[in-house]
Amino acid sequence: MVSVLNTIDTGHEDMIHCADVDYYGLRLATCSSDNSVKIFDIKSGAQTLAADLKGHRGPVWQVAWGHPRYGNVLASCSYDRKVIIWKEAGPGDWTKWYEYSNHDSSVNSVAWAPAEYGLILACGSSDGSISILTANVEAGTWDCKKIPNVHTIGCNTVSWCPATVPEPAFDQRPNKTNLAVKRLVTGGCDNAVKIWKEEGDRWEEEKRLELHSDWVRDVAWAPSVGMPRHQIASCSQDRRVVIWTSDDLLSWQPTVLHNFDDVVWNVSWSLTGNILGVSGGDNKVSLWKETNEGQWICISEDTNTASAAALASGQQPSGGQNNFIPEQRTL
Repeated sequence: MVSVLNTIDTGHEDMIHCADVDYYGLRLATCSSDNSVKIFDIKSGAQTLAADLKGHRGPVWQVAWGHPRYGNVLASCSYDRKVIIWKEAGPGDWTKWYEYSNHDSSVNSVAWAPAEYGLILACGSSDGSISILTANVEAGTWDCKKIPNVHTIGCNTVSWCPATVPEPAFDQRPNKTNLAVKRLVTGGCDNAVKIWKEEGDRWEEEKRLELHSDWVRDVAWAPSVGMPRHQIASCSQDRRVVIWTSDDLLSWQPTVLHNFDDVVWNVSWSLTGNILGVSGGDNKVSLWKETNEGQWICISEDTNTASAAALASGQQPSGGQNNFIPEQRTL
């Protein structure tokens, strides 16, 4: 059963599009159509405004915390076509570390790569492309690569595959090294879900998954902690959530989780990858779990609290994403 552990008055002057809790669950970042990003300390059930970040000139669609091994780092993306990476230089002293403005339209989604790969950020834009920003942490510089023509009309969402390395028994390369294989999943206005794989210094489309009949608003690659298979959740304006499952990353089998009453904006996995959180235009947040028989059942639904409205930011032109943790504090 979903329960509200805490309610936070963010002080935003317009709609909140995304709320993200950091790795340790001690800080909450929010962003809004009032062009601002706010950071709150949420220790011991109390909340304190730690920073009010002004740098964007349009609605901010999404925020995402980096892994703490690289310090306190937060990424934000906006309708103003910019991505800003913020870093805490000292207690409460947040500054712009890097600003990226090489997209031709709204940047709708940002997602940090698994920490094993380094400090890498993927950014999806309405111009149909994805940018991959890679930090040289010691030098404080950034390398930028762009993947063009990812989705016609626009890319709405991006999510990383958990860190994987080739299985030694099946690795056919002559000079075998323990290199990680980087993959991304994206969703866009062409109704498609696409998987991208890094090949050398290029990113190539590995798989196109088609079942949705309207814009794909969010995708989420499930954590692989103890899981023998890969799972991706996608949601769409067609009011459906689809679970894509693969044992070998080559063949993917779709299962329609549920047909909802309104557009579905967000999907997000629990940290162990066995529970899926879903929110949409009906202002509901529901939790789903797969049974031993392979059937997905709803184990909880919240219809009355402000958390549903905060997670289901149904008026934004491109879906945001929220890191779902069953025990996390909600707006």
